Amino acid sequence: MTAQPKTASEQEPELPPLPPVRAKLNQPKRALVAAAELLVAAGLVWLAFWLWPMSVATITTVFDDGRPPLVSHRYFGHWMSLSILSGTVAAVLIVDAVRQLMLAARARPKHQA
Repeated sequence: MTAQPKTASEQEPELPPLPPVRAKLNQPKRALVAAAELLVAAGLVWLAFWLWPMSVATITTVFDDGRPPLVSHRYFGHWMSLSILSGTVAAVLIVDAVRQLMLAARARPKHQA
């Protein structure tokens, strides 16, 4: 069986063209969002460095019979993981702050006369 060509009455109607969309790329308020994200990221980096020493405990055992002292380290995973998590979130915020700054400073398209 072969397909019959469509007649003029059976053809799909043409859709009107969509109106032009003006992209709002240049939004200076995004610079304020980027500044806030950088401040939060700086706080999270400070938090990461503050938490890291809490994750390591040095234990020194001194013997009475003249042997050298035994030094061991104990690692606490919850402090370590919180420190790594805060550093990771800070890195993501910095990447997003760069994106926000790019969108804030992007040039506007020139109007055609």
